[in-house]
Amino acid sequence: MSRTVIRGGLVITAADETHADVLIEDGRVVAVAAAGSDYAQGWTATETIDATGKYVIPGGVDAHTHMDFPFGGTFSSDTFETGTRAAAWGGTTTLVDFAVQTRGHALREGLDQWHAKADAQCAIDYGFHMILSDVNEHTLKEMDLLVEEGITSFKLFMAYPGVMYSDDGQILRAMQRTADNGALTMMHAENGIAIDVLVEQALAAGRSDPRYHGEVRKVVLEAEATHRAIQLARVAGAPLYVVHVSADEAVAELAAARDKDLPVFGETCPQYLFLSTDNLAEPDFGGAKYVCSTPLRPREHQEVLWRGLRTNDLQVVSTDHCPFCFVGQKELGRGDFSKIPNGMPGVEHRMDLLHQAVLDGHISRRRWIELAAAAPARMFGLYPKKGTIAPGSDADIVLYDPTAEHTLSVDTHHMNVDYSAYEGKRITGQVETVLSRGETVLRRREFTGRAGHGQYTPRGVCQYL
Repeated sequence: MSRTVIRGGLVITAADETHADVLIEDGRVVAVAAAGSDYAQGWTATETIDATGKYVIPGGVDAHTHMDFPFGGTFSSDTFETGTRAAAWGGTTTLVDFAVQTRGHALREGLDQWHAKADAQCAIDYGFHMILSDVNEHTLKEMDLLVEEGITSFKLFMAYPGVMYSDDGQILRAMQRTADNGALTMMHAENGIAIDVLVEQALAAGRSDPRYHGEVRKVVLEAEATHRAIQLARVAGAPLYVVHVSADEAVAELAAARDKDLPVFGETCPQYLFLSTDNLAEPDFGGAKYVCSTPLRPREHQEVLWRGLRTNDLQVVSTDHCPFCFVGQKELGRGDFSKIPNGMPGVEHRMDLLHQAVLDGHISRRRWIELAAAAPARMFGLYPKKGTIAPGSDADIVLYDPTAEHTLSVDTHHMNVDYSAYEGKRITGQVETVLSRGETVLRRREFTGRAGHGQYTPRGVCQYL
């Protein structure tokens, strides 16, 4: 039996923060006790980790990533091996990626493909959502079977006509199914039909630079789609989770729904909190690095998003990590912004950026842990196995140095992408040591993990319902 004791740190969860020692046996937390107490002093261990001056926090849960993801004739540049290693460097110990149904094919076929991509490749634990690209009687029946296997969330797209787009009838049918089987509907809420018209008109007028990607994907078209998704979910009697919320009017739609006590939830991402349309306008095609959907917004939207995170109108911060290299991938859209692969890197920096937000006064320390670990774990049926430090939980634990200073850069990150979206940004706070199920995968800023340590983790249903 392996026994590890973490001594002397400030243990922070979504519920509490206290100076405590943590006892781990065979990959799980078995006790948390006041630091220096007679009980804790009596623990014996094969390894003792000194956490003096450090935060001891649950490993992050990133509930929105796209590893090895097909888009626009290419694939996102992080594999499950490189992407989960980068996640571990950034203090994330569980991610939930998106398996993709190919139009005309079974859900099972897509899920099997994603299992094959991830099997024996991951440095941290992982689960899957399922993207529905083709809603029909067969796939609706398959949804029930997948829920029984721990795939308890299904994503639909109001964007990308001809690729992953579902119309309102298909969305309603899928929502009715999740209302019956207990799953959570996830929605990419943008009016893709209208956006395609605006894209065509912009290109015809010679507006082809990356900044026009943000201009055609208008705030009102995100808000309209968010409103429509909420109303369809009301008709179906189904819960709804809106992904990558980027703008004030969409937040207002979510807040109005929650004021009616509807089971409607929302996430945002670091790029919308820290970046803006200023980045999309960078010269020499540099704005292509920041093309993602929903798009970056003008800076004034950021405070609305922060307020939504404080008031719980937004519950989760995920990354939507979907990196494409600038050279050879983003460059596919030179002369036509609609051909730029949509997606940005971020899985390594979420915990640090949110800690910086604590220092900047946007959120509290406990809210940091709630947004990054506890809430996504609850939202997607992983709590308290993941997302907290408590007896019985997996020993997914991060020692975090709140005073370490460093600069985000392509020269130092571990994501498999040739640029940093936050190049040169100074950060206070850094992950020092990471345990995944009690096994050290990062020790004092040296990676000690391995591909294949990470396990596939079936999920329960949303624990907010």
